[in-house]
This record gives sequence, structure tokens and C-alpha cells, in this order.
Amino acid sequence: MGLRIAVATRIFEPETGAAAYRLAATVRQLEKRGHEVTVYTTRAPGAERSSPTVRRWPVLRDGTGAVRGYLQYASFDIPLLFRLLFGRAFDVVIVEPPPTTGLMVRIAAALRRRPFIYFAADVSSVAAAGIGVAAPVVLLLRTLERYVLSAARYVLTVSPGVSDAVVRLTSRPERVVNVGTGVDTRKFSVEGRATPEPGRYFVYAGTMSEIQGAGVFVDGFLKVMAEFPDVRLIMYGQGVERDELLDRSVPAGERITFPGTVDSEYLSSVLRGAVAGLASVRPAKGYDFAFATKAFVSLSCGTPVIYAGVGPLKDIIAGENLGLSVEWNADDVAQAMRRLLATRRPHSEKQRLAAWVEDNYSLTRVGDDVANVLTDIDQRTRR
Repeated sequence: MGLRIAVATRIFEPETGAAAYRLAATVRQLEKRGHEVTVYTTRAPGAERSSPTVRRWPVLRDGTGAVRGYLQYASFDIPLLFRLLFGRAFDVVIVEPPPTTGLMVRIAAALRRRPFIYFAADVSSVAAAGIGVAAPVVLLLRTLERYVLSAARYVLTVSPGVSDAVVRLTSRPERVVNVGTGVDTRKFSVEGRATPEPGRYFVYAGTMSEIQGAGVFVDGFLKVMAEFPDVRLIMYGQGVERDELLDRSVPAGERITFPGTVDSEYLSSVLRGAVAGLASVRPAKGYDFAFATKAFVSLSCGTPVIYAGVGPLKDIIAGENLGLSVEWNADDVAQAMRRLLATRRPHSEKQRLAAWVEDNYSLTRVGDDVANVLTDIDQRTRR
């Protein structure tokens, strides 16, 4: 008999995003191993209200539809404490950032005398410092994050860089396990319906914030659009920089569009027909260790990537011939766009890119690695 596992997360399928995909894949693999899983999450637009496995709660959302901001977090975190205290019995809780959610889980787990696991896709205090949040706020966030992570039975991370940041924060390397990151290759694949978008185009799909620095692609496209009058740039997603990027894209007219968020099936079909997917991590924002998961999404659809900036993906893209890695500046991005627009890509190359993701960054493997960590807890509870 497996464990009774609670998963606490403000984002879960059918919402789009790396966390939603990663946790959904984890839940599938845990259930395959015979564990009983209950997901405590938010009521998502277009989703069923609740199911036996996924328990949804109405929350506040910001203007872009995301659960992001102090009030929005509180609308999920405070009810979560009582949902865990008075909900189904559990043997362990897996919690996704932010640290405020982790705090609620730490309290509930302590009161019910059960362990919890923190799934650290990032380190929030590092990100806050990188984007220039006031020092007292960063100090408070770092203290809270250390308090939560230090109490976790394990902290799961998505990369060696995140692992290092967690160890610096907690000084407990024996509890940090890098399970990696990846993409749901069932949802994003080279096979499927044809793109609904005509002509040639580049695709950015993800968050538009200070950390990503997606504006470098808008600026790069503006430099090449006169040379290639048939080419467009499509910017899917939301984020704090989106309005600014809308203003910067005005000279391109309708050749740069911002359709908002779309579901994974639609995005997969668009990426299959793109010249390239676009991904970036802006340097000097304290997030040089970050993995831009959107790059794997593009590659899984058989489409090469233009990667701008820093992080472990910079060398991976270049070393594995998965597209082009450039510095985070518009001139380099423009040159990369020119090169890929002049390159024809055979179907065999599409298959190679997709196969590389399947072999190296499939979320099925991530889910298996998380399940292996849970096996250790299972064995301890049976002693």
C-alpha cells in the first residue's frame, strides 16, 4: 500500500506554466506507483470545480489572471491551512512556492505530525533581490524562506544551480535533491495538428518579467523586420513587462502580436510551424542559474531555439546543436533570427530535436525521481 500524499499548489492543470506541467506529471507518476494523491489548488478558468483527486478553491487573481501578489497569495494560503488541517488524512505534503504557501504547509504538517517536501523551482528571495525589491522586504522573505525550507524533510530542486542556492540558504545539503526539470512530451510533440498560424514567425511563450527580459526579442525583431516583410513575432503569455513591450512593439504594427495565454494543445501546434522558439534569462538579475523551461517546450515540438542571456541552457543549446545561443542584446538576437530564417529544416531534424528532449528532459523522468524520494519516506513510516 502506498502513501497518502497531499500536494499544495496555487497553479495546476489545465492552467499553463512550468509548475502546472511539472506537478501534473509528478501526480501521474505517483499514482502509477500506487500512492493516493489529493491536490489542493485554485479554481482555474475553464477547469472543473473539483474532482476526487483535485480539490479547487476560489481565489483572487491579478489583472492578467494569475495568482500573483500579496492579496492573491493570501486568498489561497489562508484557506489552505484549514483545508490541510481538516481535510483528508495524509502521510506527507508536497508544496510548491511561494514561501507563504510553504509556511501554511509547515504549520499544518507540524500540527498533524507529518513531514513535508518543498519543491523549489526557484529561490524566491534570490529572485526578489535580483529584480530590485527593497532590502527590508528581501530580508523578511529570506528569513521566511529559510524558516520553511529548513523544516522540510526534503527540498526538491530543478537544477544544480537552484540546489546550490538552497544549500546556501539552509546549510542542509543532505536534504536537497535535484530531480531536474523538463517538459510534458505527451502535450508538446512533433506530431499533431498543423499550425493555425500562416507564414513565417517566431514564438515567445511564457512569463514576461524582469528576470526573463523578453523585450530583447521585440527589439531584435524590430531590427530585422524590414529585411523580412513576411515574418512575424508572436508573444504568448503575461507578466509585469507585457504592457511595456506592447508600447515598444508599436513600430511593427500587427507584425508583433500579444495573444495572451493559450492552452498547451494550441501552443504545441503553433510551435510546430515556427521558425524558432525564443527563450531568455536576463543577466545580472540574481537568477543566472535559472532554466528557461520554455526552451524545452519548443524543442519538444521539433522547433529550434534562440536562447538569449545566461544560465545552464546557454551552453546546452550550443553544445547539443539545438538552435542558437547568444548574448542578451538585440543585435545578437537579430543576427540569430537572420541565420534561422535562411536555414531550411528537414523533418529528420525536427525528429532529432524532439527525441533529444524525450531522452533528456521529459517530465515523466522528473515524476519518477520524485516518486523515488517518496519511497524513502514510505520506508521510514513503516519502520
